[in-house]
Amino acid sequence: MSTSLLIEAPAADANLVRLYVPLELSKSKWLVGIHSPDLGGGKHSRHVVAGGDWVALAGLIEAAKQRLAGRGRQVRVVCCYEAGYEGFWLARRLEQLGYVCLVLDAASIEVNRRRRRAKTDRLDIERLLRVLMALERGEKKACSVVRVPSVEAEDAKDHSRERQTLVNERTRHSNRIKGLLLKCGIREGEPRRKDFLARLDEMVTGDGRPLPARLKARLGREHAMLMLVIAQLAEVEAERDSALAAPAAHGSSTAKVRNLIRLRGFGPGNSVPLVDEVFYRDFSNRRQVGGYTGLTPTPFQSGTIDRDQGIDKTGNPRARTMLIETAWLWLRHQPDSELSRWFFERTGPGRGRVRRIAIAALARKLAVALWRYLETGLVPRGAVFKKTAGDAHAA
Repeated sequence: MSTSLLIEAPAADANLVRLYVPLELSKSKWLVGIHSPDLGGGKHSRHVVAGGDWVALAGLIEAAKQRLAGRGRQVRVVCCYEAGYEGFWLARRLEQLGYVCLVLDAASIEVNRRRRRAKTDRLDIERLLRVLMALERGEKKACSVVRVPSVEAEDAKDHSRERQTLVNERTRHSNRIKGLLLKCGIREGEPRRKDFLARLDEMVTGDGRPLPARLKARLGREHAMLMLVIAQLAEVEAERDSALAAPAAHGSSTAKVRNLIRLRGFGPGNSVPLVDEVFYRDFSNRRQVGGYTGLTPTPFQSGTIDRDQGIDKTGNPRARTMLIETAWLWLRHQPDSELSRWFFERTGPGRGRVRRIAIAALARKLAVALWRYLETGLVPRGAVFKKTAGDAHAA
């Protein structure tokens, strides 16, 4: 999840009054809080609308806005809700209506640390209201605010995420078929072969009997689903390759993917998800890159206690997983680069826990290096490009 702590509070204006609208969303209903220092004696009111009924929500906000505007003041409407299954469509709709809408990272909201704490929608609305007012006062660390992506950027993510889902489905169906055969003592079955169904009639169980009829029928259905997933995966990859072959403007996502593919160890399979999940964004510095991927260390210091709790694992989990996988590929295909030498000097030739810890640090450094490469053209030191007909050089 992408977050940002940079919330610019509007300048003070004697003719400006703020209307705070925290939202507690669920599938069946939305609880709406409405509060303004100049409305209702400083108290906040609560209203319930049906889940998804943004028209009723806008009616409540407009009614409260009219009561404030009738006093000859300009009204600034600020809404907020926690990031969740509703996604970002509501934030975009409220922005279209002229309101400010903040999508909050729920994990960054401070809560009571008692063992048993009360949790109700009413208390959640009050908590969201306090956070929203703190953000409007300019308290940047009151809560992390999710950066709402553009419709195009969000749609681009679905392509790589769909491919990953299909890859997982392919593996699941293949493993299920192999497991069904293995329980009968058959180890040579390969589900992805075109003649797999024909070979079922020839297969003999470990105790010398033909495959049972019901098991054979189940294997046929599993194989049909596997073939469907493989066909859909081929279609998705064909769309991806067609998009990469089309002309692209400088600085676009497609151009960034092409630049990554030039490096040895990168292909469409990892370059497209990295750009779609990480490098489509504009980062100001390397700390933002590390914070977004959740690969930054988490210290614990109190008195004489000083230890590290590992990486914080905030931000985008897909990006973090992809960067860890890319870091292992980097060690294999870029062994002479400065980053790989840094890794080997600290881990040595051994394996185990030390390497698994160090790979997270390498992934963070690699994310920063790739961000600089895509934004400024600064190639990671010692990195080698793929050898092509017209381009064969090393950094």
